Amino acid sequence: MNLHEYQGKSILKKFGVAVPMGFVAESPEKARELAKEIMDETGMEKFAVKAQIHAGGRGKGGGVKIAKTLDEVKEYAEQILGMQLVTPQTGPQGKKVRKILIEQNIFYPGESEPEEYYISILLNRDKGRNMIMYSPRGGMNIEKVAEETPEQIFTEVIDPKVGLQSFQCRKIAFNLGLSGEAFKNMVKFVSALYKAYVGSDASLFEINPVMKTSDHKIYAADAKVVVDNNALYRHPDIEEMRDIYEEDPIEVEASRYDLSYVKLDGNVGCMVNGAGLAMATMDIIKLSGANPANFLDVGGTASAKRVEEAFRIILKDSKVEAILVNIFGGIVRCDLVAQGVVDAYNNIGEINVPIIVRLQGTNAEEGKELIDKSGLKVHSAILLEDAARLVTEVL
Repeated sequence: MNLHEYQGKSILKKFGVAVPMGFVAESPEKARELAKEIMDETGMEKFAVKAQIHAGGRGKGGGVKIAKTLDEVKEYAEQILGMQLVTPQTGPQGKKVRKILIEQNIFYPGESEPEEYYISILLNRDKGRNMIMYSPRGGMNIEKVAEETPEQIFTEVIDPKVGLQSFQCRKIAFNLGLSGEAFKNMVKFVSALYKAYVGSDASLFEINPVMKTSDHKIYAADAKVVVDNNALYRHPDIEEMRDIYEEDPIEVEASRYDLSYVKLDGNVGCMVNGAGLAMATMDIIKLSGANPANFLDVGGTASAKRVEEAFRIILKDSKVEAILVNIFGGIVRCDLVAQGVVDAYNNIGEINVPIIVRLQGTNAEEGKELIDKSGLKVHSAILLEDAARLVTEVL
């Protein structure tokens, strides 16, 4: 589950990671009021006004502004709130900004120049271990750094038996070119950041930039946090942070019926039970010359009602030109799936796309009989290869 920057920073703060003082606002008036509160508390007279959407590159799209006065905070808030923010990660359609984060200024003058670094924590799947990736060249163009100067990207792999060690934190601070008070603060920062990553069951922490202020403090100036959905049952407080406005509406609806659905760009809707079979179904559709429009797993306890809802969700995608139902009856009964197909036809109304159904396993014969007697225009298949061939024939 993706989190907004302000939500990610609330998790970091809980684990002792230093973050700038900030508040979230949904109106220009509230933004000015909160900026005044920050000014009274910190003495800072400059503020960052930051759009809150699930995408990076907000600054390049005009979603991050530095306000020098309280009136500018309100002015920028009026510009950003409600805008359709387009960044390299949103696509041309952009995302609507519903909230903004007002933060204290941490780019203040002092005895040294402020500096920006990059730090992320993620799972290295090749090694099966968590990994800290970092660079002394943080900021908006980290992708360019990785492409043009890969020697500026460092990694530190963590042994799960012992966790992150102090010498590794010191190594990271050294490779970032720090010394003195900034070195000590970075060691503390990295240690706390890793504890936050593990403690929140995250799959990604990306802090870009990590900011060293002019007086050698270390802050998470930005925070991209992704939490493992499978661990949310252990974190009800984080689960409450879900923002359905940032998700695909069809995927949100699918989750209400406990359907595992991911929208893709193809033209063949897929309804399958079991993730492995779903992946195989998508592969064979692709090999046959068509393209899957979605991943949809109805689960091992699918009922006729759930199958009907799955049909409704697939048909919401206007790109779908055919639907392939591929069910292997183990726990799930094929006759219940067949009844769901019949109910979908009867309850949804006219379905203008061809449907190919492959039922194998528990009560497969009863399921086939239900469909045959229904009078529906449904194509039947026994082998998965035959089902994929039928898909390409009806398109």
